[in-house]
Amino acid sequence: MSKKRVTIEIDDKIIAKLQKRARKNMMSLRELIQDIVRRSAVSSKFASISGEADDRLIDVFSRKTKKRMK
Repeated sequence: MSKKRVTIEIDDKIIAKLQKRARKNMMSLRELIQDIVRRSAVSSKFASISGEADDRLIDVFSRKTKKRMK
């Protein structure tokens, strides 16, 4: 399996929390982030297809027709 490199920007506060979590799980920061991404991809793969977005804001700003409030 080939691997691709991805660059992301993460706030310092979040990096500190991730580093603490990585040490707790005896992983490097890179291994922890790879594990988080892998688990997220696997869980979304098996999620039911309900037509609902993962992010609530996507639903709020989507162009779907919605019932209007009276």
